[in-house]
Amino acid sequence: MTQLYWQTAGEGNVDLVLLHGWGLNAQVWHGIIDRLSAHFRLHLVDLPGFGRSHGFPALTLDEMVDTIHSQLPERAILLGWSLGGLVASRLALRFPQQVAGVISVASSPCFTERDEWPGIKPQTLQGFQHQLSTDFQRTVERFLALQTLGTDSARQDARTLKEAVLSLPMPDVAVLEGGLEILRTADLREELDALKAPLLRIYGYLDGLVPRKVASLLDARWPASQSIVMEKAAHAPFISHPEAFCDHLLAFTHQQA
Repeated sequence: MTQLYWQTAGEGNVDLVLLHGWGLNAQVWHGIIDRLSAHFRLHLVDLPGFGRSHGFPALTLDEMVDTIHSQLPERAILLGWSLGGLVASRLALRFPQQVAGVISVASSPCFTERDEWPGIKPQTLQGFQHQLSTDFQRTVERFLALQTLGTDSARQDARTLKEAVLSLPMPDVAVLEGGLEILRTADLREELDALKAPLLRIYGYLDGLVPRKVASLLDARWPASQSIVMEKAAHAPFISHPEAFCDHLLAFTHQQA
């Protein structure tokens, strides 16, 4: 039986749904739960096929959104990291009446480099997809290491991410390949031009997966949204700089109250 892992915790009266990135699970939020639980009712989700949400096949972005929507509280703020940012954005586009705000973290409406748009080179993602079939644990570990490169605490941050992965059974290769396929093909730039929900975009200045140039391009394209580039952070700012990250998050959500 396939069942979505969904844990609710915290004492606040604002619903905050946390959606993790590729290859990981809700354990990645461990370092900020205590800071946030006094302010929010936290919903910790393992995306379908990842972590404790096992039994799901590889899903498309819309199939993932449908699965999560079935348990989404009314008027929630969505916090999506990396791949989770795409899921949160698509949820907000398809179910605007249920979404009070979106916070995307180290995410992009289009992860792949195309024309004048900065992103991950298509051959890099294809390479990861190919390597998954030969040594998928090592491939996941390489991807995690990329996410922390350049920060003062890179080694410790990579260890934290690795512990989150290894604390639970590894996802099926097909699920991991499906997630990479979403990162490779999704492009929500035009659709998100029409987003009505308040949007905060948080980036890491040192991020090797979502170039910081994305922030300024979207500042010009979406002037109603807010962006923050955390100077010494890379792809996982909530792990390397948890206090500053939570401060940004709280400032945004208080504006929406």
